[in-house]
Amino acid sequence: MRAVPKRLVRLPGLVWRCIRTGAVVSGYGVLFAASACASRVRRGAGGPALRNGERWAALLGRLGPSYIKIGQLLSTRRDLLPDEITVPLGRLTDAAAPPPLRDIEGAVRRAYRDVPWPFRSFDRQPVACGSIATVHEAVTLDGRRVAVKVRRPGIERVMRQDFALSAAAMRIMGALPGLRGMPFGLMHSQVGGAILRQLDFGAEAASLTALRANLAGFDNVRVPEALPELCTPETVVMEYVGGLARFEPGELDADARRGVVRAVLAAVYEMLFVDGLVHCDLHPGNLYFDRDADLVVLDAGFVIRLPDAVRRSFADFFINMAMGDGWMCAQIVIESASRTAEDCDLEAFRAGLCELVGAASGARSGDFELARFAGRLFELQRRFGLYPAPEFAFPLLSLLVIEGMIKRFDADVDFQAEAVPVLRRRNIPRGVVSLPQGK
Repeated sequence: MRAVPKRLVRLPGLVWRCIRTGAVVSGYGVLFAASACASRVRRGAGGPALRNGERWAALLGRLGPSYIKIGQLLSTRRDLLPDEITVPLGRLTDAAAPPPLRDIEGAVRRAYRDVPWPFRSFDRQPVACGSIATVHEAVTLDGRRVAVKVRRPGIERVMRQDFALSAAAMRIMGALPGLRGMPFGLMHSQVGGAILRQLDFGAEAASLTALRANLAGFDNVRVPEALPELCTPETVVMEYVGGLARFEPGELDADARRGVVRAVLAAVYEMLFVDGLVHCDLHPGNLYFDRDADLVVLDAGFVIRLPDAVRRSFADFFINMAMGDGWMCAQIVIESASRTAEDCDLEAFRAGLCELVGAASGARSGDFELARFAGRLFELQRRFGLYPAPEFAFPLLSLLVIEGMIKRFDADVDFQAEAVPVLRRRNIPRGVVSLPQGK
């Protein structure tokens, strides 16, 4: 990730962004507190005030794209959060407020200022509005119907200011008792840098092409073709896919829902375990059904290529977890750690992870929750001073988003067993003599 340009994070602008963010948070904090007090007076409890999803969505929308992304990811976890929170947050996925039409037209014209205008027609009215870009229907000079993703004007400055502010927050967190030594700076650089990379539309066009090639063998998964010759640093042009339906269970019967779950997991595991290509943003604003009920992935802005060593380690951990081999899982974590504290008790860590993995592998499929497993794993690492490589955050984030969505289709899906067919096609992981036919 290239360094943050100083011209975009000058001190006066950074201070103003900090003041504005603080004012918005403080203002909504007062609203939440007042509602909680009123609820307590009326009903003897203040909890419902914090479950006002419309207010949370408004807060994140006011804060800007970096915070909207948090809301988008949280909206996928309807298995952990109530509908009154996740439903309003879900509208942040593709229904953000659009910029003025004159600003959109200006942004498109600037994007093609150095090349001939490539469109026979261009609809300024967006067909979808995300936190970073708007999407428009257009027709090229040779008659192709395309979708044009246009970066929001001024969005780069705001996101880079937020990146600088969150970096400062990470430094403060790293100085707190109990958190000293945690690689917050390195993790922020990796994860925050990947979020900033969504501003690079040239990289997104390349990721879309890589994603399409990666999933070419799946008859029931479709990725639109990017048109590199028409893309610019501020626009991504791809084939237009019409007749899309939101990724919701709807009226699908139980067999159809299970089929959808298997298709999604097979595609995600293929990317993750075989090619090391991680899509961290498969929320309902980027994943759809087409007219044939096949899956359509429309966005590749938050796609990460894992280092091969991280891909192998994550796959080894996953299959050994499915096998219930906590000792080997602990060994993989130890060997892949970015840093180990001098007073780390490795045997105690192994014992703790063996207990955690044993409980996970022995649970019924519907009882396993990756979010809780990941939280307990992180706590074990923090307690014993084993600091993971920051790249591990990406596959974990991808699976956490997917878990929240597909459990709405099939609450009893067995994430570990569904991974086995894909893992069987790659090199046999360390510690596994033979892979099981099913869990």
